Amino acid sequence: VQVVESGGDLVQPGGSLNLSCTVSGLTFDDFAMAWFRQAPGRGREGFACVNWNGRSVYYVDSVKGRFTISRDNSKNTVYLQMNSLKPEDTAMYYCAPEGLRPHCSGAWGKYVEHWGQGTQVTVSS
Repeated sequence: VQVVESGGDLVQPGGSLNLSCTVSGLTFDDFAMAWFRQAPGRGREGFACVNWNGRSVYYVDSVKGRFTISRDNSKNTVYLQMNSLKPEDTAMYYCAPEGLRPHCSGAWGKYVEHWGQGTQVTVSS
């Protein structure tokens, strides 16, 4: 499985970014997909998941109402629209299959063997 994330940048607090993640090497619409992030000195955490057809999503409380995850199965691509960015959103962002199922299962990347290179998001004035 190969994953390529893009779209990260330096943005001011309150700003917006749209991340993309293109996946190859698997049957894309067999899997729920998720976004993860890792801030300096902290572990990687999953925070947004979208099921196989894009009709069901899940967010952790810290991003709920600010971030939107979506997918385009025709392009094997997952998106993350981030609004109202805060300095605490600063991290390296990754995407990956959320688990082994078409629906968000709470696995949060448990079965990922190789992560992509990620894309850096820095929120600072």
